[in-house]
Amino acid sequence: MIDYLIVGCGLAGISFAEEALQHNKTIVVVDNDSQNSSKIAGGLYNPVILKRFSEVWEAQAQLVIMNEFYTQLKPRIEQQLDFKMPILRKFFSVEEQNNWFAASDKPKLAPFLSNQLHFKEYKGITASFGYGEVLHTGYVNTASLLESYRNYLKENHWFRQESFDYAAIVFEEDSVRYKDIQAKHIIFAEGFGLRANPYFNQLPLDGTKGELFIIKAPDLDLDVIVNTSVFILPLGNDLFKVGATYNWEDKTDVPTKEGKAELVTRIKEIIDCDFEIVTHFAGVRPTVRDRRPLVGTHPIYTRLHILNGLGTRGVMLGPSMAKALYESIECQIPLNKEIDIQRYTNKKK
Repeated sequence: MIDYLIVGCGLAGISFAEEALQHNKTIVVVDNDSQNSSKIAGGLYNPVILKRFSEVWEAQAQLVIMNEFYTQLKPRIEQQLDFKMPILRKFFSVEEQNNWFAASDKPKLAPFLSNQLHFKEYKGITASFGYGEVLHTGYVNTASLLESYRNYLKENHWFRQESFDYAAIVFEEDSVRYKDIQAKHIIFAEGFGLRANPYFNQLPLDGTKGELFIIKAPDLDLDVIVNTSVFILPLGNDLFKVGATYNWEDKTDVPTKEGKAELVTRIKEIIDCDFEIVTHFAGVRPTVRDRRPLVGTHPIYTRLHILNGLGTRGVMLGPSMAKALYESIECQIPLNKEIDIQRYTNKKK
């Protein structure tokens, strides 16, 4: 018997798998590679919502757990994944500068927003009003993380490449059987694939489509992430990742002409040099209407659990939500009511 059967090998599934392994638990991960939002994600971690100048929910605690998580992960997959890099918010007016200073005076935001404006000139960008710097930021190479961690699981015979058959679950007295696997618990971390899960698909996972580019811009010289209406992340060799759009209607992972046009327009608002689109990709983020993750245990089948709804902040949220779910299962530590799926299941009673 194993401790955990984990369905999904995106940021949520990997976060829980690693949390379990750190506690010497046995695991098997099942994934059919149908969800790509983690793979194509920008991977940025940023404790501030720059659009509204507000703090990300539980940002301080998330950053601490996230840093520990990626530090512990590095020797296991033998490559750097976490790249510390400033995020600069380009200003377009004096009013935006003033709004920045007002936000940086707020106690919850002061640790994350520099109160000194930046006027460094970057080749390819004109920023007459300068930049504001967000502190404690960077990005995780999510594509490398997913590939490397999956290979690590395969090497240890802990991974199965297959579509999960929900009808094959058999509930036993002290375990759950799935085909030839007997497990104490099943963790569902399928991202937007939750729609096909008969045990949890009543939960309000909306899904938000995002489109991104890889562009080549030889005349753009950046060693920071610039973020306004979209982010521009330097990858090296004149390549930059740019994103992302938000579409609440389209639930496909197919790039669109509309998404392309929107991204091109937004890029031109930030940079004033030529660029070439190298890659255009899309994915559906697992978002929730109240902007909180979906974490918890099924109200009837208590050996089934969910870790989902990480939205646009999976890099930051994943490790802390996995830790909370693990402690809920193993130590009976109650989940925060804001993330517990009981906030929805209780409404139906």
